[in-house]
Amino acid sequence: MQKLITFIKESVVEMRDKVSWPKYKDLQSSSVLVLVASVIFAVIIGIIDLAFDNAMSWFYGAF
Repeated sequence: MQKLITFIKESVVEMRDKVSWPKYKDLQSSSVLVLVASVIFAVIIGIIDLAFDNAMSWFYGAF
């Protein structure tokens, strides 16, 4: 049990003193970048999916 308590105390000290946390402005700009990239990838994948759906519908409709 003592090992668990020591682990928790050391974890708290490390998170508080040794971890470099990003500034709010950096975090916000990174979040916006991830959001924009996700939307772009979703649109690209949606267009590819639509193209394959139309191609498969045309192909199977031909037979």
